[in-house]
Amino acid sequence: MLDVYDLGRLVSVAAIWGASYLFIRVGAPEFGVAAMAGVRAVTATLLMLPLLLWRGQWRALWANWKPIAFVGLTNAALPFLLFNFAALSLPAGLSSILSSTTPLFAALIGAIWLGETLSVQRMAGLCIGFGGVVLLVSGKLHLGVAGTASTLAAALACLCATLLYGVSGNFSKRFLSQVPPLAVATGSQLFAAVLLVLPAMLLWPAHAPSARAWGAVLALSALCTTFAYVLFFGLIAKLGASRAMSALFLIPAFGVLWGTLFLHEPFNWQMAGSCAVILLGCALTTGMLERRPGRAATRVHFICELMRLGASMARRV
Repeated sequence: MLDVYDLGRLVSVAAIWGASYLFIRVGAPEFGVAAMAGVRAVTATLLMLPLLLWRGQWRALWANWKPIAFVGLTNAALPFLLFNFAALSLPAGLSSILSSTTPLFAALIGAIWLGETLSVQRMAGLCIGFGGVVLLVSGKLHLGVAGTASTLAAALACLCATLLYGVSGNFSKRFLSQVPPLAVATGSQLFAAVLLVLPAMLLWPAHAPSARAWGAVLALSALCTTFAYVLFFGLIAKLGASRAMSALFLIPAFGVLWGTLFLHEPFNWQMAGSCAVILLGCALTTGMLERRPGRAATRVHFICELMRLGASMARRV
């Protein structure tokens, strides 16, 4: 069973990562897609490198720099650009819900690339999860948020980013499973910074970003990238990867919550229902709802709490 301290850390990770879409939504319109991605990667690298050196893991990074560089491209540089582009049109809450499809893509790519078995339950989860995406996006297109074309392009950008997360996760599992997680995280940010610094300089905004936008991108780098990664790695070391991943199921709830509270974004029953369907699909696909002693009740509790939160928020809006 989780103690109160570990449960608090799990919820904190979800709350922090859920806030990342809020910060992206605030900063991207002023910085632009490339400049914000570059500042985020460079700042995160500068913050994480001292910790890496202090723990003596530089050699692990250097010895595996080629696969880590690939992770930097697929798990940082390109997703940063894609989510920034999406934030120009999509509300933060909707981006966070679409980002929850990562486990679906990870399972699908694992089956195609690594030959992992897809049980009937996992296949049903994939169908349910992607069905939730169709329900969510079709509802937004019907409402005409930011125009049909821009909404569709932004939604596809989010899904491309989560597809890349799925590729990166399976690649890391195959080639970097023995490398310290901090070395992979720091190295990926370092290589992302190398890839993004030139486009950021060339596409730097003509008008200086406001203090509010700078605050958003610095919070995104320091809080959502550096601090959350360190906190998450600590959870993985203590609880194991599967239990630590439970935090990911709360990210959409916090993304919607922060967007509603601070940006006054609309939230309705269709979004709540779509989110629940997507997360149900993810839970089935990843085995979160399997009956295993000592963990099934905790995981079902997370999903039930998420649905309850979504319902209460929908009543308030």
